[in-house]
Amino acid sequence: MKKIFSTALCAIMMVLCTTTVAAQPNDNPEKKQQKQERREKLADAQARHIANELALDDATSQKFISTFTDYQKEFWALKDETRPEKKHEMTEADAEKNIKMRMERKRKMLDLREKYYKKYSQFLTQKQIQRVYDIEERDMQRLSEGMKGHHGQHHHGKKGPGKHNF
Repeated sequence: MKKIFSTALCAIMMVLCTTTVAAQPNDNPEKKQQKQERREKLADAQARHIANELALDDATSQKFISTFTDYQKEFWALKDETRPEKKHEMTEADAEKNIKMRMERKRKMLDLREKYYKKYSQFLTQKQIQRVYDIEERDMQRLSEGMKGHHGQHHHGKKGPGKHNF
């Protein structure tokens, strides 16, 4: 049953992420609303999947789902900040600005991760929190591999020696 649920979650995540990635940056308000709704459904499905894998009781499960979806909303807001300019259009000053912007975004993401670690610590054990992170990482890896097979390569491009994803 877990394998079926996990496979179904990965399929849902692939469809939702594929449509989210395909969205244009200058979406109209209706498309932005649809994107937000898809993300919320994805966060809820992922939270329920993790809660199920952790075998949480009903009360803890509800706390986790609520906290996890709040985390995802804040995380996506950070990811949606202004994107850097295309590399071929950049000056040295633009490149420096983009690098600093990426580092600042990563700092904010780490701060967000720490904020939610503290929240999780109020109702999950440390081993459960570690398991949440492990499941999240595993599911994202599965999604990434699924997208590679679905699109020929991951939507962020291939990484090789010396390539970094800031």
